[in-house]
Amino acid sequence: MERTGPPARFTGLLAAFSAALLAAGGLAATAPSAAAADSDLARNGGFEAGLDGWSCTGGSGAIVSTPSHSGTSALKATPAGSDNAKCSQSVTVKPDSTYTLSAWVQGSYVYLGADGTGTTDVSTWTQSAAGWQQLTTTFKTGPSTTSVTVYTHGWYGTPAYYADDLTLVGPGGDPVALPAAPTGLKTGTTTASSVALSWTGSTGATGYNVYQGGTKVLSVTGTSATVTGLAASTAYSFQVAAANSAGESAKSAAVSATTTAGGGGGSGLPTHALVGYLHSSFANGSGYTRMADVPDSWDVIDLAFGEPTSVTSGDIRFSLCPIAECPNVESVAEFKAAIKAKQAAGKKVLISIGGQNGQVQLSTTAARDTFVSSVSKIIDEYGLDGLDIDFEGHSLSLNTGDTDFRNPTTPVIVNLISAVKTLKAKYGDKFVLTMAPETFFVQLGYQYYGSGPWGGQDPRAGAYLPVVHALRDDLTLLHVQDYNSGSIMGLDNQYHSMGGADFHIAMTDMLLAGFPVAGDQTKVFPGLRPDQVSIGLPASTQAGNGYTTPAEVTKALNCLTKRTDCGSYATHGTWPGLRGLMTWSINWDRFNNGEFSKNFDAYFGS
Repeated sequence: MERTGPPARFTGLLAAFSAALLAAGGLAATAPSAAAADSDLARNGGFEAGLDGWSCTGGSGAIVSTPSHSGTSALKATPAGSDNAKCSQSVTVKPDSTYTLSAWVQGSYVYLGADGTGTTDVSTWTQSAAGWQQLTTTFKTGPSTTSVTVYTHGWYGTPAYYADDLTLVGPGGDPVALPAAPTGLKTGTTTASSVALSWTGSTGATGYNVYQGGTKVLSVTGTSATVTGLAASTAYSFQVAAANSAGESAKSAAVSATTTAGGGGGSGLPTHALVGYLHSSFANGSGYTRMADVPDSWDVIDLAFGEPTSVTSGDIRFSLCPIAECPNVESVAEFKAAIKAKQAAGKKVLISIGGQNGQVQLSTTAARDTFVSSVSKIIDEYGLDGLDIDFEGHSLSLNTGDTDFRNPTTPVIVNLISAVKTLKAKYGDKFVLTMAPETFFVQLGYQYYGSGPWGGQDPRAGAYLPVVHALRDDLTLLHVQDYNSGSIMGLDNQYHSMGGADFHIAMTDMLLAGFPVAGDQTKVFPGLRPDQVSIGLPASTQAGNGYTTPAEVTKALNCLTKRTDCGSYATHGTWPGLRGLMTWSINWDRFNNGEFSKNFDAYFGS
């Protein structure tokens, strides 16, 4: 990762040094005038043709009409996590020639530079440009250099920057030849919602466009890609074309792949399901609800909670609320009979492990094996349909150096994945597996993952992603808790706050569309199938921070399933098959006169 600028925490000393350096003419020295025969070689430097000719990391670039330095358009690029919002293009040049690179920028810590010069790569930057400021630098190409990459970028954790009227003035290079079509296209790992592709590169190509059924779906710089957001058990055709500044090659020969059947097979859930947690082992201000008294609206009933005998034991125990705490608690026999009655009516009853107070860390293989045996004992004793993983707090975190969600190395992550796969294999296709992580452990992974490439971040950031990814083909439902959350950045690179439709739209869109983890386009978390996703909300103002009124819940559902009522957020698709809603909790919904469940029933016609 490029680190040509200041650290994330800027100091007065650094700022003073930078100002002195710039004043001395070191980086931003005015270049000599170009020769009369020289020309501007940058393509679409005014961004009047959108992002044509430009590639921006992490999807960070966008075109805006205001502010613009000239014309009607300018570039807006937003850093996120370890992505510094670098926007670049390759330009053909002549060897042993001098070039002047210039751009108008606005924002804090904005950079302009050139790589691949064959001599000394250059960059210049401004610490703060409240209005438009021109950056200029020069370089000379090496004796065999025929192409350079010019770029702008911001700095990690800073707001968006703007750029306009970028020019590269100097002698033009020889015409660039169109690359040949890529060869050797083949499929790799295939899941229920994604297909991995790889191919042999083409000489002279600076990027590749991936086509699905004749429609371009991805642009990448390397020779591999993963197409996501696919439907289960469906055949697809793919092609790849090479691209450079001359244009795009012919498409490669097509390859076909069929996605797998996917997780949750035989789970028996209705098309749209309502999921709720039942306070079975404790009481609070909402009161105790007997299993037999759970309203018929609830399709999945999560027993809260199975908890460990100690944080690292892996030994999970579950028992009904003590009579001293819950005077109206039923007997174990009555509880089991009521579970059977619910199942006979088509409902699913799961044991939920964890919760706010149930920290679970499977740090050893012994704890993993104990987890499997103890959870199996609970499932067998009560005749349950499966497992809900509600690991919160410090249950999951990533060790330093564990930076790829596709290949985790942290024991608590690896052992949890192994334990759940063992349970799935034991109980078969009808085993219902759900997860209820907080946004910190999932969507925050768009910006930050674990302690980060240089350490110092909260190691819990995005820590659920490797678990979800490894188990995606076994996963019945993911219902992230869109409550008790701080503001989270969405795929629009804007922060969204809980309590309204906008938050649920942005957070759910991330799960369905997928996203680059920590802004790294080579590590994209593939989107889940819509039938695997439910929105998690509190049932009342007493149930948790982030209560959302029925009207706002309806807006969120309209946007995600019908693409109406979306407000200012533009979703990356329309998902009428979205599974439904989850809430904390059944008890709090009853306490609130069934407001949450009634709204669900009215919307989906239950």
